[in-house]
Amino acid sequence: MDEPGKQFPGIRVLGTIGWIAAGMTIGFMKVESSVTQLYVAAIVSALLGLYCFTLPHVPPKKDTKASFAEIIGLDALKLLKERSFALIIIASVLTCIPLAFYYSWTNPFLNELGMKFAASKMTMGQMSEIIFMLIMPLFFIRLGVKKMIMIGMAAWILRYLLFAYGNNDNLVWMLYTGIILHGICYDFFFVTGQIFVDKKAPGHLRASAQGMITFATYGLGMFIGTWFSGVTVGWFTTEAAGVASHQWMQVWLIPMAIALVVLLLFALLFRSSDSMSVRKAEG
Repeated sequence: MDEPGKQFPGIRVLGTIGWIAAGMTIGFMKVESSVTQLYVAAIVSALLGLYCFTLPHVPPKKDTKASFAEIIGLDALKLLKERSFALIIIASVLTCIPLAFYYSWTNPFLNELGMKFAASKMTMGQMSEIIFMLIMPLFFIRLGVKKMIMIGMAAWILRYLLFAYGNNDNLVWMLYTGIILHGICYDFFFVTGQIFVDKKAPGHLRASAQGMITFATYGLGMFIGTWFSGVTVGWFTTEAAGVASHQWMQVWLIPMAIALVVLLLFALLFRSSDSMSVRKAEG
């Protein structure tokens, strides 16, 4: 891509469309609480694997001799010496803790409240993600990286407040609003971070740098977040006659507090000049 900030959202949005298709399928099949969804995933994964054999053959450049450190991505560690890059990586790890709460527990939460077709309704979050992803280049020009990431973090705080105090009756609008906020929660933080890393990393380190932020988010961050969210929900779970019930308000206030702390630290430590440099590059 010649201009990742402008071109990447249009490509990345295709994955979001796939996510919507998955949620709608599982929801309307009424198998979101059944092992059947794993069979569906296995079949689709096998089809995807077969499709990959049809992709063009793109061998590595023969004139490039990569060291072992470059092959496994260790060369990107030198980028952590730059303050802004290190802060983005650390913030990505920490923000994945609230993210894991959403991925792991929103569906059980909505089902426990009695919401019908919860998995299908959760795709409203991906629908909003499509909208915000396509208009992200405009936000880059006007806001810059720092403000966009802070807005994304603030959206996480608002989302969990809505989940904590919403219900499936007269306050159901709070649940829907919390779901729809996913477009801002995800795009403004995670996609912005990926584009920022691409802009900051030298050409020969971009692949390794993207690998690093992927490890920081979907590797280390999601590992910590998934473990911690499970422990947290366990704290607020009671069982009677073989039926588990949860104190969801307390559960959601914890990731809200984590997101608030990360937002405050990021606002204090991340320099506006770093945001401006990327904004100028986008313009």
